[in-house]
Amino acid sequence: MTQAHLVLADGTTYTGIAFGAVGTSVGEVVFNTGMTGYQEILTDPSYAGQLVTLTYPIIGNYGVTPDDFESRRVQVAGFIVKELAEFPSNWRSHGTLDGFLREHGVVGISGLDTRALTQKLRSVGVMMGALSSEATPDELKKRLSEAEGYEVVDYAARVTTEKPYVWPSALDATKYRIALLDCGVKFNILRSLASLGAETTVFPAHTSAEEILATNPDGIFLSPGPGDPALLGDIVETVRVLSHAKPTMGICLGNQLIGCAFGGHTFKLPFGHRGSNHPVKDLETGRVVITSQNHGYALAPDGFNDPEIQVWQINLNDGTVEGLRHKTLPIFSIQYHPEASPGPADSRGYFARFLQMIDEHRS
Repeated sequence: MTQAHLVLADGTTYTGIAFGAVGTSVGEVVFNTGMTGYQEILTDPSYAGQLVTLTYPIIGNYGVTPDDFESRRVQVAGFIVKELAEFPSNWRSHGTLDGFLREHGVVGISGLDTRALTQKLRSVGVMMGALSSEATPDELKKRLSEAEGYEVVDYAARVTTEKPYVWPSALDATKYRIALLDCGVKFNILRSLASLGAETTVFPAHTSAEEILATNPDGIFLSPGPGDPALLGDIVETVRVLSHAKPTMGICLGNQLIGCAFGGHTFKLPFGHRGSNHPVKDLETGRVVITSQNHGYALAPDGFNDPEIQVWQINLNDGTVEGLRHKTLPIFSIQYHPEASPGPADSRGYFARFLQMIDEHRS
């Protein structure tokens, strides 16, 4: 077995067993508390530039399958697990997690006390780290000292589509034509819209509002995505124009972009929300749903320059903003993932709510 090392920005060093590709990777070290869904995590664009730690102890036990991709490629910078399952058992499995990461050039490390690592990140906050199956800890410390910080990179530009494409409706007839601004869309968002009769045209993140509106869509969808929203000033301006022109829904980063478009601002969470077990409360109805989340930034609850924008959902763990809506315009957004796969599915109805909003706007 080959050794691998993980070195954090504060100098803390962990040694474990290498798996996946041979190499070295630098990224922001974060943790996810979900019990399943490791392939969805690996291919989620919102994890670009991050070394992802899973708190669930045994990973890889059901293998991997092409059906569970959430984007065109593996997005994480590196993968950190406690125990790697070498012999998966599932009828859908097409291979092992080890082989999957080797195939996609991603470095992994197992044999760490991932819960101890998680406790550290919860205590002092997420930080940059370097993971390698070929370099010494001292070499990794040098790499870290020379690496650019996570917060200075426009990751949306790195993960977005290079050119527009169309995801067709899954029904015999197309009922809605949606324009989606791709800052890191997950395929299950497109699948969810398609299942309700929507044909979605996916546009690169930095596409102008004029180019999108020229296609005359029925509605605008703002995708999730990685990175600091403060770097996306041009996209915020685009969102301001789009949301005043067409019914608009945003998820995760899309929620933050809508907030910023109406004068709000974001801040970095100490350790983010990543996992499939976050309780969110609707302040109007009192209903609580369990949600899947993946974000390191959040909207501040005040500062919006339009009194018609209101916070309508909050996180019950820390009180952060989980949803916005406009009182008079057909605009709403949520911070969590209704398309979550493998789950939970408590909030999946928001896709239908978006399309219902389009119907109401048409009439």
